[in-house]
Amino acid sequence: MTFRPLKNTLICAAVLGALSLAPVMAQTAGTTTTTTTTTTATHESVTLSNQFDTFAGSTTNAQALVQGLRDGTAITLTEPAPTTGTGTTTGTTTTVSTTFTPATGPMGYGNVKIALSLAEASLAQAGITDPTAAELEAALNGGTLVLADGTSIDLNGVLAARAAGEGWGQIANSMGFKLGDVMRSPKAAGSASASAHAHAGVSVTKVEFGKGHMADRPSATDHAGKPDFAGKPDFANKPTIPDRPQIPDHPTHAGRPGG
Repeated sequence: MTFRPLKNTLICAAVLGALSLAPVMAQTAGTTTTTTTTTTATHESVTLSNQFDTFAGSTTNAQALVQGLRDGTAITLTEPAPTTGTGTTTGTTTTVSTTFTPATGPMGYGNVKIALSLAEASLAQAGITDPTAAELEAALNGGTLVLADGTSIDLNGVLAARAAGEGWGQIANSMGFKLGDVMRSPKAAGSASASAHAHAGVSVTKVEFGKGHMADRPSATDHAGKPDFAGKPDFANKPTIPDRPQIPDHPTHAGRPGG
């Protein structure tokens, strides 16, 4: 009996100690840790961007081209504004932006490389080795380059042809290239063609769009060139076939002897 008060005192002390630690434990349990994740470009994306940065005019434009073709999303290209045009002034540099959507859906990096290589070769074939954003769009989606002398160069667009179901080799052949030569050196393949020499030093005054790859093809319901069935003779006016002469009745046998 003499030790009971001491025991009660120890129990009370233990309870008070636990209560005093409760706020600290609650505060520790409520701590939130924030983790920041940084997305980096893939090795394929970086490699392609470095390969086409000169063709695209800048590393930023090359990255926009590669990513837009890879995802099938809108591509925005920036370039210095022409001296007579208007643009956005940042510091001492004035730039303009051009945005367009690829004619194809998402593509693998291998197809992205082929598309950009064919586009570069087609522009080099037209005598253009330092293309503007509008000229890049025309090479990809299709368009017409209007030259300073009034002549024009129609670009079917490698992506428009691809969207129409043509294979890469077929597209290259239609432009007079071998796909293997284009993949080894797009600019060299385009510059080696005869038309490239004809357009050497070309000056493009404007680029017109709206003439897609399928624009000049007849539609499925357009049968121009087929014979006009309206010119066929009218079967309703055919000469009538005369009626067959009636066959005379057979004589009866009523008058036979013994009948």
